[in-house]
Amino acid sequence: MTAEPPERFMDRHDRFTGRVSRSDSPSPVLRAARASDLSELRRLDEEVFQDFAYPGFLLRQLFDMYEEHFLVLDDGTGRLCGYVLAATRALGPDGWILGLCVTEDRRRRGLGWKLMTEVLVRLRRDGIRVVRLTVEPANLAAVLLYRGLGFHPEEPDDGLRPDYFGPGMHRQVMRLDLNVDLPGGAPS
Repeated sequence: MTAEPPERFMDRHDRFTGRVSRSDSPSPVLRAARASDLSELRRLDEEVFQDFAYPGFLLRQLFDMYEEHFLVLDDGTGRLCGYVLAATRALGPDGWILGLCVTEDRRRRGLGWKLMTEVLVRLRRDGIRVVRLTVEPANLAAVLLYRGLGFHPEEPDDGLRPDYFGPGMHRQVMRLDLNVDLPGGAPS
């Protein structure tokens, strides 16, 4: 999943009041996921996405297939506080962001941006020219993050896809052409 479900996003009072909980913990380290992270990845995915979390067997298979584009944020104690997962096609220059998450206590610190910019640099290095993702249209924080990175809605219909993941599970498809400079000064 690439965006928090709207029912959890919209009912959080702190989203509207600007109240942010901050911990005094140091910045996590961005690194490639390891097989030894799989149980922690499952915990993280379930914490953030709850009913929409990937089943454990699928996380394992996604790790096996896309290990080089599966990045995590490690807090230094063995606990993960974020990840990004990108998938590529065996033949062709297209890729998809399949998942991006940061734990609630670590949000609003630029960690989603950090994960995304690193995976985009790696995708470009590996010859990917177009990256797509889906986002819950009501998840304004995620939409703004992706727009800030240069993603734009894919036509037709401004990228809106009703029932994309099933009845009532609408998504907006966004795309980024990697032939242009990435935000933050990433090299072309």
